[in-house]
Amino acid sequence: MLRVGSNVKATCMACRNLVSTNMGVRFRVPLQKLHPLSRAIHHRYSGNTNPQRAPHRTAARYYTSMSRLPMRPPKPPPGLGGRSYQQHRNFWVARLAARLLRLRYILLGSAVGGGYTAKKTYEEWKDMLPDFSEYNWVIPDFVWELSEQIDLDKLAKALPEMEEIAKLLPDLDKIGENFTFLKSLLSSGVSLGSEVKGASGLHLLLETSGDPPLKATDSSAAATQDGSDKQYKKSSDKEKVDQLQEELLRTQLKYQRMLERLEKENKELRKVVLQKDDKGIHQRKVKKSLIDLYSEVLDILSDYDANYNTQDHLPRVVVVGDQSAGKTSVLEMIAQARIFPRGSGEMMTRSPVKVTLSEGPHHVAMFKDSGREFDLTKEEDLAALRHEIELRMRKSVKEGQTVSSETISLSVKGPGIQRMVLVDLPGVISTVTAGMASDTKETIFSISKAYMQNPNAIILCIQDGSVDAERSIVTDLVSQMDPQGKRTIFVLTKVDLAEKNLASPSRIQQIVEGKLFPMKALGYFAVVTGKGSSGESIDSIKDYEEDFFQNSRLLRDGMLKAHQVTTKNLSLAVSDCFWKMVRESVEQQADVFKASRFNLETEWKNNYPRLRELDRNELFEKAKNEILDEVISLSQVTPQHWESILQKKLWERVSTHVIENIYLPAAQTMDSGTFNTTVDIKLKQWTDKQLPHKALEVAWETLQEEFARFMAEYKGKDQDDIFDKLKEAVKDESIKRHKWNERAMDSLRVIQHNALEDRSITDKPQWDAAIQFMEETLQSRLKDTESVISDMVGPDWKQRWLHWKNRTPDQHIRNETKNELERLLKLHDDHTAYLANDEVTTVRKNLEGRGVEVDPVLIKDTWHQLYRRHFLQNALSHCNLCKRGFYYYQRHFVDSELECNDVVLFWRIQRMLVITANTLRQQLTNTEVRRLEKNVKEVLDDFGEDMEKKTQLITGRRVQLAEDLKKVREIQEKLEAFIEALHKEK
Repeated sequence: MLRVGSNVKATCMACRNLVSTNMGVRFRVPLQKLHPLSRAIHHRYSGNTNPQRAPHRTAARYYTSMSRLPMRPPKPPPGLGGRSYQQHRNFWVARLAARLLRLRYILLGSAVGGGYTAKKTYEEWKDMLPDFSEYNWVIPDFVWELSEQIDLDKLAKALPEMEEIAKLLPDLDKIGENFTFLKSLLSSGVSLGSEVKGASGLHLLLETSGDPPLKATDSSAAATQDGSDKQYKKSSDKEKVDQLQEELLRTQLKYQRMLERLEKENKELRKVVLQKDDKGIHQRKVKKSLIDLYSEVLDILSDYDANYNTQDHLPRVVVVGDQSAGKTSVLEMIAQARIFPRGSGEMMTRSPVKVTLSEGPHHVAMFKDSGREFDLTKEEDLAALRHEIELRMRKSVKEGQTVSSETISLSVKGPGIQRMVLVDLPGVISTVTAGMASDTKETIFSISKAYMQNPNAIILCIQDGSVDAERSIVTDLVSQMDPQGKRTIFVLTKVDLAEKNLASPSRIQQIVEGKLFPMKALGYFAVVTGKGSSGESIDSIKDYEEDFFQNSRLLRDGMLKAHQVTTKNLSLAVSDCFWKMVRESVEQQADVFKASRFNLETEWKNNYPRLRELDRNELFEKAKNEILDEVISLSQVTPQHWESILQKKLWERVSTHVIENIYLPAAQTMDSGTFNTTVDIKLKQWTDKQLPHKALEVAWETLQEEFARFMAEYKGKDQDDIFDKLKEAVKDESIKRHKWNERAMDSLRVIQHNALEDRSITDKPQWDAAIQFMEETLQSRLKDTESVISDMVGPDWKQRWLHWKNRTPDQHIRNETKNELERLLKLHDDHTAYLANDEVTTVRKNLEGRGVEVDPVLIKDTWHQLYRRHFLQNALSHCNLCKRGFYYYQRHFVDSELECNDVVLFWRIQRMLVITANTLRQQLTNTEVRRLEKNVKEVLDDFGEDMEKKTQLITGRRVQLAEDLKKVREIQEKLEAFIEALHKEK
């Protein structure tokens, strides 16, 4: 029976057409006969008289009326006989197919049900398994990624074939024969001498395996053998043994080669993994231990040097003692490794060494600022570690000093090591010896007091038991720092030597009971740290220590208690005391830093409310970006600006030489030919020797001035004045490192020489520009000359009457001399540049006649300035005449009045200045600016790596306050993380 719902689709078995209905009635009709029914329905409702020709389609209006159909089997369609319809209905093949088709639904349902049951069972089993997700951190991330990247097919191909492995294996048949032979040989008691000693191990193996030895069943037959047969048998047995040995050697060599190849492949794979790990792609996520968190806080505090009063009162174990008392050996016994440099009687510990001890699966050591791990189970790594510690100590000591207060931070991990933080201090000395700084003793005392005055520091006082107690220095120092002994642990070293040397062993008992020294302590311990040899291992020292105390009468007689001896008990006691102190004080110290942070933040808000809290490194990065922007701006200067500045500065530099050494000497010849010849010679000499150097100097100075100008302009744009010292230092250092490309000098010399040789002025604008340049130059020189003459003769009558100024006697003499020489120039307007001797005498006598005594040298100096003024005035008049002389110059007319050779000279100078400025500008923009930018970047990089330099150049209360805030916040966060981990461990 088929239930037809709101939207049911069925397929006709006869024509495979889809028939859809929307009926809510039940039809007791087989599925394969639904299509004839649909045809009858269509015939009934469409009015079609021929149901066979009815269109094969259905519609919603037909489906809605289907609910009125009677619930009975359908009638056969009209036109078919009842007999044929009955045959069609009872066709057994179709019925059998319909029955078989039902089996697929049974199978499909069984498969679905079985799959659901299997999935449910799998989920139940999965829920029963424990959750291993919390342990994923144990396996590094790169292992999972590497397993995904490994190509198993390539790996399988890389492995040796089974045939190759079979070749490496020995011949089992031959080995069986050899074993049988050796078994019979050894059981028969035949001795093979020294050549077959290697077979004795095999004999023992056979005996232990349980195989019964061979028995001689026929002793009479063995007794009747010839001597010759025995000799032959011995020789054959010897050959077999030799063959067996050769076979074993060959097999061993094959295995060795195979192992070497596998080790090489393993090394390459490990190298690939380490390289990926170094790149930071795969970082192992390992939870930091409790002691590591605490050690990080102490490392930050050791670098914290602020003016703000934030004291470090966090606990640590401070190891103090006299020099060569054995404190370093005690620390090595606690760390279970010989990690410190050693010396015979000399000072080896030159700076504090902070050692963080923690338990771990491998015995390794590592510096806080280095990623290298030293394997403490290997002697070469131990030697490298001791050498590195010694180098760091010597590097930390400043020149002229013996010890340093700079702390070296080291972490040691290993199985069975007690967790704690120890600080090994330089040994206290009583006398400064040769080679030490004079303040070494006081420096060691100050370093020791700085660590011991921490009220939460545990003092591990080391006393040498082999010397007299009265010679101890450190006990007095410790008793001053901890008079009640609430945080002091006393350790007596070298007890074996003390027992041997002391006549009264009861003295050791007095020491460990605290009755001999005035100091008090929480506990007293006696240890032995070896026989005094630097080559002893930690295990041998432990064995020696245990053997000594087991056989010592100090324990037998009850002078020492069992818990007071051995470094193992000492390390347990120190660790317990350390953690007890940490738990008692760490939260209080966290509150102290919290209060310090609040005070610092309040000060910042009051003084710098609108500024970000940037520390020294962040400020340096900001200044670095600003300086680089300024250098980039330098490359954006226009060519016109460069050329105008270069041309102006170059003329200022060479104008004096041109006027004094070239123009004036040539113009005073009063002859056109001589003028041009003199000018050409002097210009050639000037170009070969001085001009290129002067031009490069001008270009270099211009680059510096423009660089400084851009930095000064940038400073005005809301720039922070805290960067002034840094920028000035960067500018000076960059200019100092910059070297001008000297190869450009030769090409510049050729360019300048060609420019000065050209005399052809092509157009009137160039002529007018040269005349204007000449006028400006001559007027400037005339003004300077007038100023010199005015200073020589003093104030004139207007200044004397209006400003109440008077002339000095020397100025009066020079004024009279000037008046006399001016009369001479009026009489001889075309006078030469130099006075003749008779003219000097005449002028001097005329002045003497007026009562003025004058020196001939003064007359010549005054004449030089007067003639210079006279010449410049005439030159300016001639320059005005030459303004209309370009026509005569272009047509080469000869007119004495309009010989404008001086205009041509100034045109040549002006053209040389323009060409030189253009050449220098190209060199600046194309080469020197980029090189200067590169130098600035290098200087900034060098300064960025030098913390001392940054401290010198970036200063001020604002910087120091930001540094303090950063440190205090970091310390507080670390302490809070440590306290949280400490509570979890509880």
